[in-house]
Amino acid sequence: MAHNQQKKLAVINDFCGFGRCSLTVSIPIVSALKVQCCPVPTSVFSNHTAYDSFFYTDYTEHMNSYIEEWKKLGLTFDGILTGFLGSPQQTEIVRHFLEYFKNEGTVTVVDPVMGDEGSLYTTYSPELAKQMKGLLAYADVLTPNLTEACILTDTVYRTDMSNEELTEICEKLSHMGPKKIVISGLEREGRLINFVYEAGSVPVEVAGPKIGPCRAGTGDVFSSIIAADAVNGVDFLTSVRHAAVFIAKILRRTVELDIPTTDGICFEEFLSEIGEEVK
Repeated sequence: MAHNQQKKLAVINDFCGFGRCSLTVSIPIVSALKVQCCPVPTSVFSNHTAYDSFFYTDYTEHMNSYIEEWKKLGLTFDGILTGFLGSPQQTEIVRHFLEYFKNEGTVTVVDPVMGDEGSLYTTYSPELAKQMKGLLAYADVLTPNLTEACILTDTVYRTDMSNEELTEICEKLSHMGPKKIVISGLEREGRLINFVYEAGSVPVEVAGPKIGPCRAGTGDVFSSIIAADAVNGVDFLTSVRHAAVFIAKILRRTVELDIPTTDGICFEEFLSEIGEEVK
């Protein structure tokens, strides 16, 4: 069918008008990597929840009707990326989406946006966290931070985990489905570490400098690059290095411009260069 002549990535996430996160990050980044980005909104925010005030509307009741129109068009996808989900009902909708659209040639990346610094986000319930585990069976690639990896494996959170302990966590996650896992954003001695695990291979660290404070949307930039690279057939370790180098470059510029931490990272400054790290 003519709709399916170009590489396409379906991205299931919330839409945030200001604050550079979720779909407003994925759409330009995936597009710049020459993949058509097809968004499925889970909710709509004027700006994200780290601001003092925001408008929010849940999109759950519209998601099935939205997805049905894609079925009528006969769309197929080379990749699917899932991000923030707001309710157990949404995990069921996403599960049905994956069962319908995921085929042998579709790579699925699950970014389990659940929490940070050892705790679930305030909007995230224990029931929803439990439901998230069920989506791992559909994942080819998983991109958790350490908090999310611990929650998904019922592991007590510690920031000083050894590589052996991280490997054990990744093995538990791999048994749930994904064979490629990167635990992102580990802080060690002033550096940021991405712990890269591929089933059957020795895990690898991809290290870079820690530049400035934590900022909104950095994980969305990371997972968007990983997903688009996967669609483009880029080797997983190369893709993680690609994302790490690109984000470090953006962070330096973001600090130079004195961007508020809530406002995310200024990736727009380097979109024309986003594929250079892979080359």
